[in-house]
Amino acid sequence: MQILKMPCGAYATNCYIIKNENGDIVIDAGVNAFDFISKNSSDVKAILNTHGHFDHVWDNNIVKKHFKADIFIHKDDEFMLNDPFNQGFEKSKADFLISDENEFMINNLKFKFHHFPGHTPGCCMIELVGENLMFSGDFLFLKSIGRWDFPYSDATLMKQSLKRVMTYKGDFRLLPGHGDETSLRAEQRHLNAWLSYF
Repeated sequence: MQILKMPCGAYATNCYIIKNENGDIVIDAGVNAFDFISKNSSDVKAILNTHGHFDHVWDNNIVKKHFKADIFIHKDDEFMLNDPFNQGFEKSKADFLISDENEFMINNLKFKFHHFPGHTPGCCMIELVGENLMFSGDFLFLKSIGRWDFPYSDATLMKQSLKRVMTYKGDFRLLPGHGDETSLRAEQRHLNAWLSYF
C-alpha cells in the first residue's frame, strides 16, 4: 500500500490517493484534483469525504463519473454536495451516507469514520483501521484545529469534539486536509490551549 498526496486549488487542500492492489481510494477530491488522480490511478473504487466544504468535494462528481467510483460522506454533510455556498462546482450524490463510528470494507481495507462535528455538522476523521492512520480533514492540523466561524459551523460542538478526541488513548499518524502531517499524540498536547478560546 502507498499513499500519494497533492495540495489542490487556491486553499491547497490535500487530496490523497491510497494505492491498493485491488483498486485505489481517494480522500477528498478537491479543486482540480481530477488531474492529479487521473495521472496516478487507473482504478478508483471510492471517494471518501472528510467533510462537505467545497474545496474538499469540488471534483467528486468528475471522479465519480470517470471511474464509476462510490462517494462516502457523513449524513450530516450530505447537503453540502449540492453547493449551498454557490461556489459553482459540479454537484454530486453520495452513494453511502455515514453515521457515527461506521466501519466498512473497500477492497480488503477497513475504514472507520470518527464523527467530530463543529467545523461542519458532519466533519469526520477517517481511520484506516489496522494502520494507526487517520485522515483528519479540517478537524485537526499540525499545531492547529479547524475553524468554527463558518456558516453551518458550531462552536459548542467543536468544543465537545475537541474534548472527546482528547480521550483517545492510542496514537495515530494524522494526514490533514491542509498542511503537513502530524500525530494525534502531538496534537493532543495543544488542545487545552485551543479550548481556552471557547
